[in-house]
Amino acid sequence: MRILALGDSLTAGYGLARGEGFVAQLERALRAKGIPARVIDAGVSGDTTAGGRARLDWALADRPDVAIVALGGNDGLRGIDPAATHANLEAILRRLGELNIPALLAGMLAPPNLGAEYGEAFREVYARLAREHDVVFYPFFLEGVAAEPALNQPDGIHPNARGVAVMVERILPHVEALIARAGRG
Repeated sequence: MRILALGDSLTAGYGLARGEGFVAQLERALRAKGIPARVIDAGVSGDTTAGGRARLDWALADRPDVAIVALGGNDGLRGIDPAATHANLEAILRRLGELNIPALLAGMLAPPNLGAEYGEAFREVYARLAREHDVVFYPFFLEGVAAEPALNQPDGIHPNARGVAVMVERILPHVEALIARAGRG
């Protein structure tokens, strides 16, 4: 089972030692459950949804069976128009659908300093896409980790190895549901 992890620094393991990042920890967790999976690291630190969209075909060269789309954190940090984020993620999900690659969409929340209206519009991008594309949906990739100092690196944005372990534990049932959609679970 080849699982594409298309994302940014959160999937790339920014600031972490090899083996401590999301991709490595998710692969170990799946194998511990008896699922022989290879998680393909297509995370690029600093990437936006536009960057992920631009490099999607390159990422698909590894011929994944399923894909986790975990992009948008940098869009929110930069205050990018939620309509642009929506258009980029929609293009990614549409392409995956055309190739019959089941997808999991990991949502993101905008930082509170951008205001409630922006935050709601940003959050709704993910919920709307999940409904429209019938993907496995995990509403907040950093659930249980965001704003928890003990689970983050000193920058307060990127999870430490313990934070990544929490992320993996929480998203794992959704990844298993994704694998089941591919008829392999």
